[in-house]
Amino acid sequence: MCGIWALFGSDECLSVQCLSAMKIAHRGPDAFRFENVNGFTNCCFGFHRLAVVDQLYGMQPIRVKKFPYLWLCYNGEIYNFKQLQKQFGFEYQTLGDGEVILHLYNRGGIEQTASMLDGVFAFILLDTANRKVFLARDTYGVRPLFKVLTDDGFLGVCSEAKGLINLKHSTSLRPKVEPFLPGHYEVLDLKPSGKVASVELVKFHSYKDEPLHAACDTVENLPSGFDLETVKSNIRILFENAVRKRLMAHRRIGCLLSGGLDSSLVAAVLLKLMKEINISYPLQTFAIGMENSPDLLAARKVAAHIGSEHHEVIFNSEEGIQAIEDVIFALETYDITTIRASIGMYLVSKYIRKKTDSVVIFSGEGSDELTQGYIYFHKAPSPEEAAEESERLLKELYLFDVLRADRTTAAHGLELRVPFLDHRFTSYYLSLPAELRIPKNGIEKYLLRQSFEDSNLLPKEILWRPKEAFSDGIASVKKSWFSILQDYIDQQVDDLLLEKAAEKYPFNPPKTKESYYYRQIFEKHYSGQSSWLPHYWMPRWVKATDPSARTLKHYKSATQE
Repeated sequence: MCGIWALFGSDECLSVQCLSAMKIAHRGPDAFRFENVNGFTNCCFGFHRLAVVDQLYGMQPIRVKKFPYLWLCYNGEIYNFKQLQKQFGFEYQTLGDGEVILHLYNRGGIEQTASMLDGVFAFILLDTANRKVFLARDTYGVRPLFKVLTDDGFLGVCSEAKGLINLKHSTSLRPKVEPFLPGHYEVLDLKPSGKVASVELVKFHSYKDEPLHAACDTVENLPSGFDLETVKSNIRILFENAVRKRLMAHRRIGCLLSGGLDSSLVAAVLLKLMKEINISYPLQTFAIGMENSPDLLAARKVAAHIGSEHHEVIFNSEEGIQAIEDVIFALETYDITTIRASIGMYLVSKYIRKKTDSVVIFSGEGSDELTQGYIYFHKAPSPEEAAEESERLLKELYLFDVLRADRTTAAHGLELRVPFLDHRFTSYYLSLPAELRIPKNGIEKYLLRQSFEDSNLLPKEILWRPKEAFSDGIASVKKSWFSILQDYIDQQVDDLLLEKAAEKYPFNPPKTKESYYYRQIFEKHYSGQSSWLPHYWMPRWVKATDPSARTLKHYKSATQE
C-alpha cells in the first residue's frame, strides 16, 4: 500500500502543483519522493511509501540500469513475481515485487504485462524511448487510481481523488477527476511538450475468465466436473492458495475479525498457514463493536478456537458520530451503506496503527458479492438472475466495499489484503453452475460453508452463523448502530432541507435525512464531484428506500426459515 501521483504536461509551476501530492501522505508514512522526468521539464512523479517488501531498494519511481528509459510508479503487490522470474528468466536488480512490471513490458508489451500480473495493482509506466505513458488497474480495483485528462493533454494521476482536485491548469477552472476503470489499461502518446493524447483504453481481463497468469500459478490443474465433492475440494484448495500467496511481506501481518463467516475463514486459514511456514510471531486479530455487540462475542469465540492474539476495540455512539466527517473525507463518497460500514473499520484501523505493529491486514471483503452473501439474494427470482447480480456487484466493488476497505485502512497507513478476490478463486467460483451458488435452506453462502464443514477450521456455530447487517453486528444489543445514527441525524437535518434536497442536489438526490447529512459533508470537501458515485448501493428484488438489511421485511424470515 502506497500513494502514487504523477503529472504530465503541467502549465503551472510544479512546486505549487506538488502540494496536491501531499494530500495522500497517509498512504505511505515511511518515505516520500518527488522526481522530475529528464528531458520533460513539466512532468514529474510523486511517491509516498509504505515499506512492506524490499525495504532497502523499494523506493519509487522504480528505474533499473537495464531499462534506463522506463519509469514506474505503482501501488500494490504482485504475488507471482518470483514465478514470472523463473518462467521468463528475468534478472531482477531489486527484491521488490514491482520490478517485474518493467521486465514483462520489455518482453511483451503492455497487454501481456497487465494480464500476467497476479495481484492487486495500480500503476503509471513511462517509456521515454517510445514516448508512451501507460496506466493500469487490477481486475477488481482493489488498489485505487484516479486521473484527470484535459482537452489540451494535461494528465494528472493519483491513488486518491483528493490529490488531483486542487490542481491548477490554464485551460479550465477545474479539470474533471474520474476513477480509472478496474481491469483496464490505457495507452497515451507523450509529446515533446510533456502533454499526452489518449490512444486506447483496453479491458485486459474479465473476472469470469481464468486469468492468463494461471499458467504459472503454484496450484496445478484442478480436477474438472461439477460433482459436489470435487467442487468443495477445489474451493478449499484455491482459497488456501489465495491466502498463502498473500503472506508475502517483510512487515507484521494481522487480520480483521468480525466473527462473521468471511473474516473468520480468512483468519483461520491464515493462522494455519503461518504456523506451517513457521512465522515466529502470533497472529493479531482485531474486532470492533459496542459493549457486548454480537460481532465482538462471535469474534472472541473464533479467536479462542484458532488461538490468535485477539484485540477488541470498543467504541461508543459519540466516538462513532464524531468520526463521520473524517470517514467521508477519507472515502471520497456519499454512499449511505459505505459510510455506515466504514466507521467501525476506520476506528479499528486507527487502533491498529497506534497500538500495534501489524501493518499488513487481511480482511474478508469480496465474499458477499462473489458467494451471494447479501440477505436479499434469498429473494432472487432465479439462480441465473442471482448469478447476474453477483457479477454486477463484483463489477462495482471499486465503488463500494473495496473502496471502503482500501480508504479506511490506508487512512492509517495500513495495507489491506483480500484473498476472496483472488483471480483464480473468483474465476473458478463464477464458473460453477448458477444453481450451486444460490442460498439454500434459508442460508446464504451455502456452498462456501459446505466446503469447509469438515475442515475443523471454525466452530460449527460460526461456520453456519447467518449474516448480520454490519451496522447491527458492531452495535450493542440494546440499540443498533443504524438506529443510533438515525436518532442523531434527525436532530441535524431540518425537514424543510430534505424537502428541497432534489433542487440542491439534482444528481443522486438524497431521499433520507441520513443521506442528506452525508451529502452535505461530501460537498464541503468535494464540491461538484457527485458523479464519482453513479448510484447508491441498494438491495435488489425488494422495495427498499434504505440499504440496511434491517429495513428489509424478509430479514427475519430469511434467517429463520
